Amino acid sequence: MIAVTGASGHLGRHVLQELMKTVPAEELIAMARTPSKLEDLSARGVQVRQADYNDPDTLAPAMDGANHLLMISASEVGKRKAQHRSLLDAAKLATVSFVTYTSLLHADQSPLEVLATEHRATEEMLRRSGLPHCILRNGWYFENYTSNLKSALDNGTFIGCAGNGRISAASRADYAAAAAAVVTSGDHEGQIYELAGDESFTMQELASEVSRQVGRTIGYTDMAPESYRAALAGAGLPEPLVNMLVSSDEGIAQGGLVDASKTLSKLIGRPTTTLADAVARGLEGLRA
Repeated sequence: MIAVTGASGHLGRHVLQELMKTVPAEELIAMARTPSKLEDLSARGVQVRQADYNDPDTLAPAMDGANHLLMISASEVGKRKAQHRSLLDAAKLATVSFVTYTSLLHADQSPLEVLATEHRATEEMLRRSGLPHCILRNGWYFENYTSNLKSALDNGTFIGCAGNGRISAASRADYAAAAAAVVTSGDHEGQIYELAGDESFTMQELASEVSRQVGRTIGYTDMAPESYRAALAGAGLPEPLVNMLVSSDEGIAQGGLVDASKTLSKLIGRPTTTLADAVARGLEGLRA
């Protein structure tokens, strides 16, 4: 029995769809804060259970009967250390025998401090928990950019402070396929997988690819970090999100999201999604 946290999120849904290709639906537990969001999976036989990080009493019952927990990192940056601790404590109570955790690319040395700090803490919690485990250090999602193409198209430019830093991105579906492969195969105990796209790009190269596909020039405006921070705040983004975005771009500029190992494509048995395909899908989404 495999339990998946964050099942109603983008990555969680992709993972469950991958798992259902090889695992009977009744052997899957979808853990979500709002189970009603997963009625489609419930109708297909998946066990949908309520699990709220902010209500620790819901966590162990949600994992009852599971021997493998796929622990997709929580989404509330700044609260994840305590939330992950509650989940691991509950996993012990539920007698889960193995945990696979989605961390951050090169978390142990990542310059993306806002994100990396909580992932490093969680990895340490896992080591101290005594639970057999595997760590999937995921790189950047293409969707971090392609799901927000409208703003760049409307303004004629992407903005950021990533400089010429290269980004080895892959699609959520790519990372989900890797997670599904790990939780359904072999002995991965103690393994740490650095997962990233086969090829890398700069923000200027992303802008050039968007330009090519839309037939007009879309630029990339590189800013000083404080100017980028002011632009994001001026657009009404909440301070925690602003801090995360600025920190991430600063980390990209330092090479924090580039990796040439091709471990991800090796795990999934195929090349990762290309920049051109990712942009094309993002533009299709705008037209839908």
